[in-house]
Amino acid sequence: MSGAATGSDASIAPGLAARLAQLDARVADAARAAGRDPAELTRIVVTKFHPAELVAQLHALGVRDVGENRQQELTAKRAELPDLCPLAWHFIGQVQTKKARAVRLASDVVHSVDRDRLADALHAADPEGVPLEVLLQVNLTDDPGRGGAAPAEIERLAEHVADACPSLRVRGVMAVAPLNGAPAGAFARLNDASRAVRSVVPDATWISAGMSSDFAEAIAAGATHLRIGTAITGPRPERG
Repeated sequence: MSGAATGSDASIAPGLAARLAQLDARVADAARAAGRDPAELTRIVVTKFHPAELVAQLHALGVRDVGENRQQELTAKRAELPDLCPLAWHFIGQVQTKKARAVRLASDVVHSVDRDRLADALHAADPEGVPLEVLLQVNLTDDPGRGGAAPAEIERLAEHVADACPSLRVRGVMAVAPLNGAPAGAFARLNDASRAVRSVVPDATWISAGMSSDFAEAIAAGATHLRIGTAITGPRPERG
């Protein structure tokens, strides 16, 4: 598995190393049960509401991918840890168009591109810069108010990003399973969306799906990137 733990440190919070190792073992078991190689999977540790210190501790344990849901938190943590590398910062929350520049500056990967205007804004933020890796978010619910493009629109969105936003590199798709209903069926639909995107961008093979409660179903449906929070970090602190 990409980003497996490599060591420990006296300053590591109690239980953190054990939770990380236990989660990685469960992920490896789920991968093997699905007939997949655990090395194919990238585990992204979601550190929402946790201090930057926890990110540093995770890095000491071998974590190389972390995820944040809020732009302000991502920007602040990355500024506090400028020398922590290698470390990829994934933005996995909804992006307001007006915050596209700040998100681009602080992110290595953005998982939640779901409309033309957002893609255009991310591109305009640094049109000549290093290409930003993005995933196209798919809405797997019947609620148009949820984040993500409708599955029927995802191929067209991929075409727009590929044609009109050369500073963005489409790597694949992302989704959150609906709160109600079996996650396996939802992730199967995400796999269909992945095929649609690959018809436009053949190397867009990433599928970002699966969280602490449903990563096994996501792995069985082809997920390549797992977004795991509390199973590793423990309960989130109260927001200040």
